[in-house]
Amino acid sequence: MEERLQKILAAGAGVSRRAAEKLIADGLVTVNGAVAGLGDKADPDRDEIRLRGELLSGPGKKYYIMLNKPVGYVTTMSDEKGRKTVRELVSDIPERVYPVGRLDINSEGLLLMTNDGDFANRVMHPSFEKEKTYRVLVTGDADRGVRRLSAPMELDGVPLAPSAVRVVKSDGPVTTLDITIHEGKNRQIRRMCEQAELTVKRLTRISIGPVSLGRLHKGAWRHLTPAEIRALSR
Repeated sequence: MEERLQKILAAGAGVSRRAAEKLIADGLVTVNGAVAGLGDKADPDRDEIRLRGELLSGPGKKYYIMLNKPVGYVTTMSDEKGRKTVRELVSDIPERVYPVGRLDINSEGLLLMTNDGDFANRVMHPSFEKEKTYRVLVTGDADRGVRRLSAPMELDGVPLAPSAVRVVKSDGPVTTLDITIHEGKNRQIRRMCEQAELTVKRLTRISIGPVSLGRLHKGAWRHLTPAEIRALSR
């Protein structure tokens, strides 16, 4: 199915729509060998789409994987600052796969990666309301913080959907929380905890929708099962 090229780039290359438009305007994107223009459309399952000469999508096997991202890796395929990227962790996959959403460099846990742009869009788009759960180790007044996190909150002046907060355990000054959100705003959990006057010591994404990280080792990846792919595509 044909889609606007900037939408395909946003899903496949892990960039914003605005950044995708700039890449197209700068002549860095080709479709079937021709330099693409703003407003062009393409079919990621049929057309050969390249960014800076590297294959972004095209006919071939589709890969759907789960990675346990460690701290210290950025969720991009390349980094101008020379930091480690998640691409290094999936270099043994024969096709180029891209992150579905992001985890910041200091966060770890479940990261989906794929070369199927339509699947990525369905997982990321807010209309599909894929819940994301994070295990968060915090310090501060946990009782007050949990009440604040459970109450209506805003980020950048925009109301957030209600979050679900569960206290997993308390160990002296450190409290472990499970926080479930619907959106995926930049650094959302950290910013919510900051509003609740809690200091985040560790942040791990443990599930997206019905798919859980389980016992996957840090830095390791596995293929999603057909049942997981179907569940995430709904």
